[in-house]
Amino acid sequence: MRILHTSDWHLGRTLHGVDLSEHHAAFLDHLVEVVRRERVDAVVVAGDIYDRAIPPVDSVALLSDALDRLTAHAHVVLTPGNHDSATRLGFGAGLFRERLAVRTAVGGVGTPVDLPDADGGLGARLYALPYLDPDLAREQLTEPGDDGEPTAPARSHHAVTAAAVRRVRADLAARRERDAGRVPALVAAHTFVTGGDGCESERDIRVGGVDQVPSGVFSGAGVDYVALGHLHGPQQVGRVGRDPVMRYAGSPLAFSFSESRHRKSTALVELGPEGVTGVELVEAPVPRRLADLSGTLDELLGRRFDHYTDHWVRVTVTDPVRPDRLWARVSDRFPHALVLRHAAAQVTGGHESAPAVPGQDPLEIAVSFLAAAGGRPATQDEVAVLREAYESVLAAERSA
Repeated sequence: MRILHTSDWHLGRTLHGVDLSEHHAAFLDHLVEVVRRERVDAVVVAGDIYDRAIPPVDSVALLSDALDRLTAHAHVVLTPGNHDSATRLGFGAGLFRERLAVRTAVGGVGTPVDLPDADGGLGARLYALPYLDPDLAREQLTEPGDDGEPTAPARSHHAVTAAAVRRVRADLAARRERDAGRVPALVAAHTFVTGGDGCESERDIRVGGVDQVPSGVFSGAGVDYVALGHLHGPQQVGRVGRDPVMRYAGSPLAFSFSESRHRKSTALVELGPEGVTGVELVEAPVPRRLADLSGTLDELLGRRFDHYTDHWVRVTVTDPVRPDRLWARVSDRFPHALVLRHAAAQVTGGHESAPAVPGQDPLEIAVSFLAAAGGRPATQDEVAVLREAYESVLAAERSA
């Protein structure tokens, strides 16, 4: 059977103030056409359907229309990511039509969605894991401890994901003992697998200073494909020959300039009784390309940069002194300029602090500032206080 794996739509997101609704709509039109043209049996959306817990009304309407059209051709399975509100996304899930499954309950990770093939038989089993926030999920993933009493996994992404996968492994093994023939199985998970390449636009999900899950967590579960969400760059992860086939579909649109080289796509996965027989990347439409430009103002106004006038651009002007009317001159040259920076060095208090760079760890920035302002490296206690404060802010955002 054929599975179309996608994720990280982030409906409602903007790009430096630019409304992306039109481009999201174009991607969803493209997705419906791919499903129809390629005779896809099931669409798996691995989290971050919306960009925030309470999405704009237009985004809700856009999703509703897309699901109506997609389910006319295939089964669709949605799981929430760290940007979604599982409760809001899953409202009314029990009332949805047969072709639509929204799996948001942590307690249901060990129960698969049965996906029929083109002939109506059981084509595959999908274990859909919602985003597992360690602070919220661990009490729902208790297991018998050494004393036989229910014990919650440790407060980490690794521990809660491993506990969820153990439930998957136990359920799948029991079902395969009863099956007449081998039925392929998948897991959908919204998490950061070690070895994956992140970018600027992904929200930090660290707990206890750690945000990653080793790929080996998914080994031995008996599944054939792991449909991952969270990282915005399409990529394969995991250990070849030791782990199941594991891919990030990536986001359909670029949400930061760090994604300017990404080739956005969806993954069309071919499954047979013995597992994955092929994966084809179907490129997504590109609304407007992104580019990082740097040079003196005279260089930027020269013919060498003619090719970028139709791009969304982030411009760094390197003149020693900030030129007059800089924004007006740059925006006249590049009508779609979104960010303008002047590369003047900043020195304060006799101590120079290294400038922040895109994608840099916010804790590293804070520690660097503390050292520059205080004239000495931060102590372990100070770093711990900063980490606790930062993670409390992240937790408040996740629960919003």
